[in-house]
Amino acid sequence: MRSIAIINQKGGSGKTTTAVNLAAALGENDRRVLVVDMDPQASATHWFGIRNPGRGITDLIITQLRLLDLVRATEVAGVAIVPASAWLSGAEKTMAWDGASLTMFQRSVQALPRGQWDYMLVDCPPSLGILTANALIGVTEVLIPVEAHHMALPGVDRVMASVETLKKHLNEKLEVTGVLACRVDHRTRHSREVVQELRSRYGNLVFTTEVHENVRLAEAPAAGLPINLYDRLSRGARDYRDLANEIMGQES
Repeated sequence: MRSIAIINQKGGSGKTTTAVNLAAALGENDRRVLVVDMDPQASATHWFGIRNPGRGITDLIITQLRLLDLVRATEVAGVAIVPASAWLSGAEKTMAWDGASLTMFQRSVQALPRGQWDYMLVDCPPSLGILTANALIGVTEVLIPVEAHHMALPGVDRVMASVETLKKHLNEKLEVTGVLACRVDHRTRHSREVVQELRSRYGNLVFTTEVHENVRLAEAPAAGLPINLYDRLSRGARDYRDLANEIMGQES
C-alpha cells in the first residue's frame, strides 16, 4: 500500500480538493483507496457525504480504537474513508510531543490488514502541528498541493524542511512524491510565473499535471460528489484523472 500525506500549511491550497478527487480518480482505475481525514474541519468527510461521522479518527486518540474499526464506506467506487469531526480539535490539545503520541498513527497504519487497499491518502490539517507530524511519521510519501500564487511559495519550503527533519529523526522512509500546482489560470501572467517558479525551484518534483481554476470543481463539494461524478467532462475531472495516471505511472 502506498501511503501519501497531502499537506500544505496554507489554507486554500487545494489540499482537500486533491485528497478527495485524486482518491476518486484512482478508484476509477480500479484502485482501492482509503482516505484518512485528519483535519478537524472535516472537509473531506463532508465532501464524501458522511453526515454523521461520530467522533471519527478522534477515537484513535482518546479510546485507542483501531484505525480499521473507524473505516466507513463511501458512495464512490473503490473509496473508503476514516472520517474526522470537530472532536479532533479538542483531542489534538491533549496530545503530547512525545514518542507515544507522535507514533500513534504510525502504529495504527502498521496494524492495517495487508493488501486491503492500494493507496492511503491522508488529508492533513492546514498547519504543521502534532496531527500533521503524526501523519508524516505514519506515511512514506508526501504530496504538496500549492496554489498558483506567489504568497504560497514560502509554505512549500516550510513543508520541505519539516519533511527533512522528520525523515532524519523519526521516519527515514519519508519522501516527497510531488508538488502539485493548483488553481492554475494560464490566462494570467501571475499564475504562469508562479508555475514557472515552482518548476525552477523544485524541478522534477513538480508534477507535469496542473489543476486548473475550474468553476465545476468549486461547485462539487456542495453536491457532495467528487468532480468525476459531478461533471465527468469538466476540466477539473480531466486534471485529476491526469494526476492519478501520473501517480500510478510512478510505479512502473
